[in-house]
Amino acid sequence: MVAALELYLDTDATRRIRVLWDALEAEGVQSMRSLLEQRHRPHVSLAVAPRFDPDRVAEALHGTPVAAPLRLSFQYAGQFVGRVLWLGVTPTADLLAHHARVHDRLARAGIALSEQYLPGRWVPHCTLSMRVPNTLMAAAVRRCLEMLPLEATVTAAAVADHARHIAHPLP
Repeated sequence: MVAALELYLDTDATRRIRVLWDALEAEGVQSMRSLLEQRHRPHVSLAVAPRFDPDRVAEALHGTPVAAPLRLSFQYAGQFVGRVLWLGVTPTADLLAHHARVHDRLARAGIALSEQYLPGRWVPHCTLSMRVPNTLMAAAVRRCLEMLPLEATVTAAAVADHARHIAHPLP
């Protein structure tokens, strides 16, 4: 399992993604809704690590508004190796600068991070499913495209490790 620094979305965007999760479940695709006892909420992860100490992360980010009022524009659906389906966020200059600022603060505090989320490698996205059967991928992507584009505003942030029941809000 992994821990993440998650950015949460406004009410309307969250509702629309949850409706998409339901539509995927109806197609036979296990969505993030049904993983880990339904503790997931739609989000974009800024940083990921095998484990985070929430207090150490909060200290490293003190004075940095992690939940900056960023506008996110979900414009496409994608797939990572391993049958992971996601909605892609257009990587604006503001979003990339915010991401780099957060990573810089975490790195200066000596907090080890997963390479896939480092600046220059990060693909901003909202995961929808981690186990899409190959035979259902086309239908799942079609469902995603039906609800795009999706505009959202970041409204909150937290250090989350769902397997360890950690949800530590950040400013």
